Amino acid sequence: MNKQESRYANTASLMDEALLLLLEQKDFDRITVKELCQKAGVNRTTFYLHYVNMNDLLEETVDRINARFKASLSAVPPGDPITEILTSEKYLRPYLGFIKENMRAYRVIHLKDHLFKSQKTFESFYETIFSPALTHFGVREEEKPYVFSFYTQGTVAIIGKWLEGNCRDDMDMIIDLIMRHTLACGRQEQ
Repeated sequence: MNKQESRYANTASLMDEALLLLLEQKDFDRITVKELCQKAGVNRTTFYLHYVNMNDLLEETVDRINARFKASLSAVPPGDPITEILTSEKYLRPYLGFIKENMRAYRVIHLKDHLFKSQKTFESFYETIFSPALTHFGVREEEKPYVFSFYTQGTVAIIGKWLEGNCRDDMDMIIDLIMRHTLACGRQEQ
């Protein structure tokens, strides 16, 4: 990374952090460029060199959080069966670990989901991950959208409750809850 790219990344990081801090205190549509710049310690000209408007910053902030999350999963060995993603501790542990390390950001994401569109992120994985896994578990085609919604929203609710408690509860307990929840979603009718 050259010096200019490094400065851009540093400024972007300051802006992301300022946005998340302000979102803890108020609604997005109430945040001004002026107060964001004051919080980030940059001037308005710098903001407009990087972003068209506040929505542009929000979109880039979400993209950067998602990119960091994907990078955190790089330690998970590739090639596991698709069903492992939904039911395995080795996938849940890095996921929850990343959330815990980025607790403030994820608390804001959970509280302001309409801004961060978490469900849309899950939906982007439906065809490649969730649908094949649900097939593996014997979920009928017409039931898949319902089970998918139940799984993702239930998992988000469990994580949201964990975040409310500042992630103090034991991660193993949370992993166990999600895994049992997942297995209940995918249990075949006998």
